[in-house]
Amino acid sequence: MVRTLYLRSVIRWEFIMLNEKTVKKIVLLTNSLIDQRKSRTIVKTTSDAPGYWFGGGNMVEGPDGSLYLAGRYRSSGDARTGVGKGTRGHELAIFCSTDRGSTFEKILSLDKDDLRAEGKEVISIEGTALSCRNAGFELFISTEKAGIDYPEGLEEFKKPGSGVWTIDKITASTVESLQGAEVKPLLCSNSPEHIHVKDPVVHTTATGDTVLFFCTHPFGWSSSNSAYCIRPAGKEDFLDPVFDFFPRGFTWDVAVSRVTDVLSLPEPYLSCIDGCQIVFYDGAECIREHEENPNAVHRPRGYSCEEIAGLAVYPGDRIADIERISKIMPAFISPWGTGCSRYIHTCMTGDRIFAIWQQSQDSGAQPLVMNSLTMDEVQSTIAEE
Repeated sequence: MVRTLYLRSVIRWEFIMLNEKTVKKIVLLTNSLIDQRKSRTIVKTTSDAPGYWFGGGNMVEGPDGSLYLAGRYRSSGDARTGVGKGTRGHELAIFCSTDRGSTFEKILSLDKDDLRAEGKEVISIEGTALSCRNAGFELFISTEKAGIDYPEGLEEFKKPGSGVWTIDKITASTVESLQGAEVKPLLCSNSPEHIHVKDPVVHTTATGDTVLFFCTHPFGWSSSNSAYCIRPAGKEDFLDPVFDFFPRGFTWDVAVSRVTDVLSLPEPYLSCIDGCQIVFYDGAECIREHEENPNAVHRPRGYSCEEIAGLAVYPGDRIADIERISKIMPAFISPWGTGCSRYIHTCMTGDRIFAIWQQSQDSGAQPLVMNSLTMDEVQSTIAEE
């Protein structure tokens, strides 16, 4: 079923007020997990140069205990210009680890032609999310497609050579059989406010509902915002999306606020942080690069295609009550290159939490890196003082 998106308002009935102790625990835990210097590269880029990266995906544990890692290879190019410079997102790849993350082997590769839906040409492969469901796998893919028009009256704003981002889905019994499976349209938009939809993120709640987070861009490419829709447990279709649950910030994330993961700890760890779901999100101060005054304090600004990550939380399953922790500055900055550190995603197994993210290097490339904590390390980090 294809769901066309229309704006729906959310009334926020109650807000949470985080206490200082809870915030300190969450910051300590996430800083230990997203440790820039302890992380190691697990997927290299195709070229060690600016504009090349691998990421925008996730990691899941399969039924057999194997770790599956999904993401896309990206080459140089700029979606903001729409002049066809560079191939940009050119391959969706899935890797498998049978040794608990020590090594990863590529087991699936999908190119632009493989990801055509309804015959539409794919200009660029964007973010993806792999999910285990009903003894099989779902793969949510966002792509930029040709052959989709802007709304009436705004046609001239569509840049030459550019397309429109939409989200599709593939299902199969095994990861390997996703190759060649039918690509089915899932989310698209005809609204100028969020004509582009991309970068799906899957989160399963304690009650078994599937929450599909995704980001949106308006017709003028002036910002990037977060939205979500829910598929109730036992159902096949998603409900209407919610677009205004997470407004952009006022400082470093005034132009971009894109949810990339929700870390939901099990008991008793969850009680140690007041039942908060930990949200990782990417932010940026401007959709294009900002010039700095050479006499001012140098700081990581973040800009389009070079976002920096922040933290937020919400209580239980009350997504509408989301509250920022990273109100003034980002939380996770690469010590190398542009400072970009984004697309954070976590995977919790029985004995540890894995975290993966794109990390800027001095070369300008952004390989995928990984770090992990044992559950004993988690406990010692957030234990009551």
